[in-house]
Amino acid sequence: MVISGEYFGWNYGWATAGTIGFLIATLLVTILYIAFIFSYTELTTAIPDAGGPFAYASRAFGPTGGFIAGFATLVDFLMAPPAIAAALGAYAHFLHPELPVLGVAVGAYFVFIGINILGVKESANFSVIITILSVVELLVFMALVAPSYKTENVLAHNEGFGVGGIFAAIPFAIWFYLAIEGVAMVAEEVKDPHETIPRGYLLSIGTLVVLAIGTMLLCAGVGDWRQLSQIDYPLPETLAMALGRQNSWAKVFAGLGLFGLIASFHANTLGYSRQLFALARAGYLPSFMADVNKRFRTPHWSLIIGGLIGLAALYSGTTGEIITLSALGAVLMYIVSMVSLFALRRREPRLERPFQTPWYPVVPFVALALSLVCLVAIMWYFPGLTAIFAGLMAGCWLLFRFLILPTIRQ
Repeated sequence: MVISGEYFGWNYGWATAGTIGFLIATLLVTILYIAFIFSYTELTTAIPDAGGPFAYASRAFGPTGGFIAGFATLVDFLMAPPAIAAALGAYAHFLHPELPVLGVAVGAYFVFIGINILGVKESANFSVIITILSVVELLVFMALVAPSYKTENVLAHNEGFGVGGIFAAIPFAIWFYLAIEGVAMVAEEVKDPHETIPRGYLLSIGTLVVLAIGTMLLCAGVGDWRQLSQIDYPLPETLAMALGRQNSWAKVFAGLGLFGLIASFHANTLGYSRQLFALARAGYLPSFMADVNKRFRTPHWSLIIGGLIGLAALYSGTTGEIITLSALGAVLMYIVSMVSLFALRRREPRLERPFQTPWYPVVPFVALALSLVCLVAIMWYFPGLTAIFAGLMAGCWLLFRFLILPTIRQ
């Protein structure tokens, strides 16, 4: 779900904060995610429901809490795939200039919605194989560019970036880790969730921290990082800077780099479909979206509707804007989830919790405080996108308040 965040998207943070400012933003966000995952795992194992944050907030605060969490999670997971699809198109165009970026992106939607309809077991097996290849490729990338690394390149060209740039770069630092929370969306389809989900979460966050920091620093240290700050294929471009543009590794890596993007696109498609399915099953969305295919037992309508929304975003926004919207939904969902954790600890002390947050309440409080900082920063530095988010949320709330809430209360 997350591995594509190491391949592209994060580098847009350099344009607003420089390498030093973005490193600070990334370290801040890394602390947030470590604290969040240790806290969120408690919720996921105690309430292994496909709704994820929606299920936790509904249990803690009722339908209104469920609406807020559900809306935020939908924005998070519906906006991530179009950003990844755009990068898929850019990588393919880098390899074969005759391939149109948007054409490849749209084609990816058709292919991977189809794969997800075929069944979750097949989807999971595909994801495991391609994710392993993606991680191995990142390690090979680091080994290839490490001899060209120079600390002076990392420190160069940072004049003119202030403290404000650090906060403006937060959405792109979040992109390193965004969607790790999506494991909760498939909790109902996991064997022994009480044991496997904590292990999966903790191994995942550890892997991502190493890959994120390593990739970012090595890319910055190879040459003039400003050349990488506005493109969707920073890793093959870094290889070209390190080894020469005629070197075959750059082209080979761009081809292999598609693995990371495919893995995340595929897994996020799975994630958004389960969220739409859970909301429809609970009566928050039209009931037909909770239908499952009779043969493959997958929520085909949720997969298709979510894909149409993603395609609309793909045609209407830039990669950076889509990433920012996804990050905005994510941090709001993190806030609601942490507040739900505190509320459930108080209201349901006897709820079975196979995994308990260490150093409670300090760890979830750190996650909550840093999520609030990130939310305020995004709202301050991206007022236009915040207005779009708020307008969509207000419109959905009115529909929910007058059309859906009365039926739920009945």
